[in-house]
Amino acid sequence: MLNRKRARLIYNPTSGQEIMKKNVAEVLDILEGFGYETSAFQTTAAKDSAKNEAERAARAGFDLIVAAGGDGTINEVVNGIAPLRRRPKMAIIPTGTTNDYARALKVPRGNPIEAARLIGKNQTILMDIGLAQNKKDGQDNRHYFINIAAAGTLTELTYSVPSQLKTTFGYLAYVVKGAELLPQVQFIPVRVKHDQGVFEGKVSMIFVALTNSIGGFEQIVPDAKLDDGHFTLIMVKTGNLFEILHLIRLVIDGGKHIESDKIEYIKTRKLQIESLDEEQRRLLINLDGEYGGEAPVILSNLSNHIEFFADTDKVSEQAITLDTEELKIEKMTQCFVEESARLKEII
Repeated sequence: MLNRKRARLIYNPTSGQEIMKKNVAEVLDILEGFGYETSAFQTTAAKDSAKNEAERAARAGFDLIVAAGGDGTINEVVNGIAPLRRRPKMAIIPTGTTNDYARALKVPRGNPIEAARLIGKNQTILMDIGLAQNKKDGQDNRHYFINIAAAGTLTELTYSVPSQLKTTFGYLAYVVKGAELLPQVQFIPVRVKHDQGVFEGKVSMIFVALTNSIGGFEQIVPDAKLDDGHFTLIMVKTGNLFEILHLIRLVIDGGKHIESDKIEYIKTRKLQIESLDEEQRRLLINLDGEYGGEAPVILSNLSNHIEFFADTDKVSEQAITLDTEELKIEKMTQCFVEESARLKEII
């Protein structure tokens, strides 16, 4: 008798006003109905709780890890499995504040049951994952991110929005805090090395995006592709409050900001960001909404690194470049060739 596939549900019990706690049993039943032998892990307040459990489950041979929570929980789970050679498939049940990753994958938000049922469609995307290498608290830092790396005054607002405020008021909390910080925007000289060359100049914000959804806005990267191995690098070349507000209006008006001469809009597989500030002010790096150390930082795109369940019927055809099944066959063939060569060397 063949062994059943195994799934591990890793859920944040406090995310989304504790919505998952009410739905764990039914989500497990749904996964069992899809043929998975399923178990659950409730994250704790301990550091790296979700990350450590994800790594343990992956090393134990689980076929699927389901991350239930906000973007922070998903990021932790990714950081648990991304460094491994064998990486299980992932699915997400979004219950957080902005749920940017769910927006990109077209996973139902705020409804754990519908999000779990999506797995039954058996549609997946081999998603690109970002790797950041820099210093954090004086130590070498390697951290993976799924949606965005950013720097600049407004990208730091997520550090100062209390968790309780996020839970109670959701994305409105970010909007209010962002409006408060707008008058304090700093214009910082930077050097950014990328595939197309080198940019040196003053910027107020830098975004390095993997998807089209940033902070709830789905037009900041209107031509984003989820699996092409490229970041979208956006640099805002103004510190003027009124010009920034105008750019925000252009974002809302169908992503027209990318045509502005105040914007650098570049596709790149890898880049390095460093501050040229003579006052030696630290340029903090934001990774998926959390503090991720400081510049200088090297960002690398790990193409097709983790296979995620998604509703590909609703994801734009322009956002997906690869046929998942064909690519899996290619990878299996490549692994077979490599293993055959290794065995020949041993013999």
